[in-house]
Amino acid sequence: MDEAIAQRCIAEARYMLRHRTTIRQTAAAFQLSKSGIHKDMLQHLPQADAALAREVSALLAYNKSVRHLRGGEATRRRYAQEKSRKSAECLQFPENTLY
Repeated sequence: MDEAIAQRCIAEARYMLRHRTTIRQTAAAFQLSKSGIHKDMLQHLPQADAALAREVSALLAYNKSVRHLRGGEATRRRYAQEKSRKSAECLQFPENTLY
């Protein structure tokens, strides 16, 4: 394996473990694709650093186990934001209307 790829994989893995991030968040931080990060973590990292690969694998398993909770929380926040936006719109009155 190319040394540059190995170093990139190790840097990505350390970032994931230090910040407890998901594949998507790591991809955004490194400005790479999710599939590229995923391939680095599952195929290249075990060849570069097996111990680090086991730690990342445990983090990925945890992220997968709580994925349904994160999705539900995101949906709840989105609908709460829409509800507050709609209620704010209802409180605004047109300027030229007599009440």
